Amino acid sequence: MLCMGWRYPSSSLFKPSSRLYFFSKTLSPFFHHTHSFHPLNNLLHSLKTPNKFFPLINKATHLSSSSLSTIMSHETSSKPSPTQSARLRRKTHRHSPENQLRHSLDMCSKRSDLLEALRLYDDARAKEIPLSQHHYNVLLYLCSSSNEMGSDLGLKRGFEIFQQMGNDQIPPNEATFTSVARLAAAMEDPELAFDLVKKMLGFSINPKLRSYGPALFGFCNKGEVERAYEVDAHMVAAGVLAEEPEIAALLRISSDFGNGVRVYDYLHRLRGAVRRVSESTAEIVEGWFSSDLAAEIGEEEWDVGKVREGVVKRGGGWHGKGWLGKGTWRVMRSEMDERGVCSSCGERLVCIDIDPLETDNFMSKLAGLACKKEVKADFTRFQEWLARHGPFEAVVDGANVGIFDQKHFSFSQLNFVVQGVRRLSPSKKLPLIVLHSRRVKGGPADNPKNKKLLESWQKSGVLYSTPVGSNDDWYWLYAAVSSRCLVVTNDEMRDHLFELLGTSFFPQWKEKHQVRMRLTRDSPIFQMPPPYSIVIQESETGSWHIPTVNCGDTETTRQWVCATRTPITLSTQSHVHADQTKAHHTQGLSKAAFSKMVQ
Repeated sequence: MLCMGWRYPSSSLFKPSSRLYFFSKTLSPFFHHTHSFHPLNNLLHSLKTPNKFFPLINKATHLSSSSLSTIMSHETSSKPSPTQSARLRRKTHRHSPENQLRHSLDMCSKRSDLLEALRLYDDARAKEIPLSQHHYNVLLYLCSSSNEMGSDLGLKRGFEIFQQMGNDQIPPNEATFTSVARLAAAMEDPELAFDLVKKMLGFSINPKLRSYGPALFGFCNKGEVERAYEVDAHMVAAGVLAEEPEIAALLRISSDFGNGVRVYDYLHRLRGAVRRVSESTAEIVEGWFSSDLAAEIGEEEWDVGKVREGVVKRGGGWHGKGWLGKGTWRVMRSEMDERGVCSSCGERLVCIDIDPLETDNFMSKLAGLACKKEVKADFTRFQEWLARHGPFEAVVDGANVGIFDQKHFSFSQLNFVVQGVRRLSPSKKLPLIVLHSRRVKGGPADNPKNKKLLESWQKSGVLYSTPVGSNDDWYWLYAAVSSRCLVVTNDEMRDHLFELLGTSFFPQWKEKHQVRMRLTRDSPIFQMPPPYSIVIQESETGSWHIPTVNCGDTETTRQWVCATRTPITLSTQSHVHADQTKAHHTQGLSKAAFSKMVQ
């Protein structure tokens, strides 16, 4: 059983003092060991001479002699057509030993069945079935995963399989290096894991976040703080963004070693990476603020004007000027009321402004993706229509609203919500209604009452019917972003379309612009965006509030880590809030909605 106390086996190959020897011998097909150590020299040379190297890779896709015999036995005197020949080649490839082995290994990967995968590997070696990069990567992945679960079988066979991959002159890729790095981490050798990441660049392979994990977590677990910082710096230089697990590990080791400057920096990186922290990360943060060292670090005097200038410059919610004040921190779990006032310290959180430039960049990316995905629908037509009829004060996701909480689409329910949004509007204008074309023609749309309703919306220029084959999500989202307004939908925006956006800005935009709803007999009830931002906030007085993952149904049940040194008086808080309100701006329906909610 592999555990944290596991040590290297007695074999000299695994002795810590012989790590470089092990590195060069185990990876000898990839690493040429001469008087000057040149990693991956042999394989790199092969990659530079594709005429000599790539026939070895293509060997895995060549037809075996038995396959050729099968083909020949089915040949007739007449020459097969190109279509028949292609079909026959595909069938032969599908039933080839190499492809059947691939399928079997993939099934082992799904089941996490290392024993069966190793049996298949040994059988393939005995039968001299050529293995491809994919075959080796699946085997290495299973070996590295088994070590994470506490088995040393994968460790024993993993390096052997990697060595054989080199003997077969199969080039490694990012997945290969990452799996071997995990094996190195299981061997409690984060240095080897880090070396492997650095060697990836020699193959023009860009490391991913998962590539750095074995080295980073390995150094953190061993308490090698400077080496952990070196891995972090390498990640930053490579353009790889750390996520909560990586930042939490760096936060913990910085706190353990009393590096207050690093703790401050990592807290702000955490603020930029996640909107809410997990329970385990919250405990790390609480541990730091409760420590004796945290009480000693900070400026007793600071320029209030510069701190406030930093808050305004950054849109509110943080200043980035370092620890303010000295003395013991008061650390508690608290909740925020509907206005964003902390139940523990009485401080009121702010609504952080969205950078207009970020919004423009987000809109451009959204439009680019929509035009690419909606080629047949011609998304540019919608952009032109929106330019003529917009901007709007609100957008309604018609399909989501019309079918909410029932089996069939209802025009009366959609109109019920649309009229509710209209009543909230400062100008009493109708919102933009986005509906797919299949909703506006045939079926319930032909009902005289519904038909009259659709005609009135079209006449008012507030209905856009998305074309056949289109995804209406692109349309209502783009309309809301371009109009800088709220969007009424209960869609959680978690599917593939929204994942394509791939930006940390989207959750921030969604938090400030999505209006959820529930229906009553008398009127729709709208759940407006909170008047404060649910993100780590650093106040002008030096206090910190860190939101955790919510397990309740409303924002008022969310737990926050509140860390403050001095109580905030009502007069001081009112003054701070007045300045923040002056800096913050809303527009259209957002302004009316927030005002109504606060009242």
